[in-house]
Amino acid sequence: MRIGLFAASIVAAVAVGVAGWALWRPGPDIETMKARFARPEAPPFPSGNAFTPEKARLGKTLFFDPRLSGANDLACSGCHLPEKGWEDGRPTAVGAGGKAVGRHTPTLWNVAWGHTFFWDGRARSLEQQAAMPIEAPNEMNQPLAGLVAELRAVPGYRKAFAEAFPQAEEAVSADNLRKAIATFERTLVQPMTPFDRWVAGDAEAIGDSARRGFRLFNGKARCVECHGGWNFTNGAFHDIGLPATEDKGRGPVIDVAEVNNAFKAPTLRDVTRRAPYMHDGSLPTMEAVIAHYEGAFARRPTLSPDLEAIELSGREERDLIAFLKTLETPATARPSTAPELPE
Repeated sequence: MRIGLFAASIVAAVAVGVAGWALWRPGPDIETMKARFARPEAPPFPSGNAFTPEKARLGKTLFFDPRLSGANDLACSGCHLPEKGWEDGRPTAVGAGGKAVGRHTPTLWNVAWGHTFFWDGRARSLEQQAAMPIEAPNEMNQPLAGLVAELRAVPGYRKAFAEAFPQAEEAVSADNLRKAIATFERTLVQPMTPFDRWVAGDAEAIGDSARRGFRLFNGKARCVECHGGWNFTNGAFHDIGLPATEDKGRGPVIDVAEVNNAFKAPTLRDVTRRAPYMHDGSLPTMEAVIAHYEGAFARRPTLSPDLEAIELSGREERDLIAFLKTLETPATARPSTAPELPE
């Protein structure tokens, strides 16, 4: 009997020990975590729209030209400003004639690695995405057929299109316009940040507070679950409990009500320079974002099932923000000014 009780106590002790280890075992070491965020060497380009300098140059010119809008007064760069991390700093974008777009302008950093585009993922390629704001009545309000006719009337554009698409029988076309803009957008790769230098081996690139924040990001704060990988996004769609509106996000795009209120997880690169936050621009500061995830979200059937309230101390919040600041583009590496427009 005593032997049986002794054996049972040993089994119980082992079980408690295993359970304790499961609860308290250390996470990945810091070098393993860092390796998950290593930058790729170069942006990918699709076989049907390979990179050429001429195509990228044309795409940049088109991107900065207000003649792409119906009233000739709004360029793509009117909402995607280089100096603002390729956003505009407004809660929600303003389109043609001052019309409300209803969503926050997303950054274009690192879109070459995306698989779907816009907050609701309605575009499956950058080529498809490139024309949608141009034709949208509340954005640039310009039918592509009319735009192509306008561009063909500009000698400088005829020359630029011919150089970018030398094999085309008619170089100035809607398809080539999409390809040129998409090519330029794929070149928008965020330069090396302090975090990238730290991952690459510069031990002094970020401070102690940011290092603690990195551990929180990958652990207690659970940010990594939606914002993992070198581009700090899993590209998936989540209902994170923002106030419900008529904008149902992903659900109507794929006609699945269960993913109503779900929007794409954005990259966190340059995030501390890109307030306000969320698809509706409703959270003005990073502190407000953290407060949201600490439990200030709406509970409803479509809420992402893995979303649980986090609990951070004041110091932990500061450390997390210190880490996110290491993802800022250095001032010396920020994009240059607009190109000269053709006549």
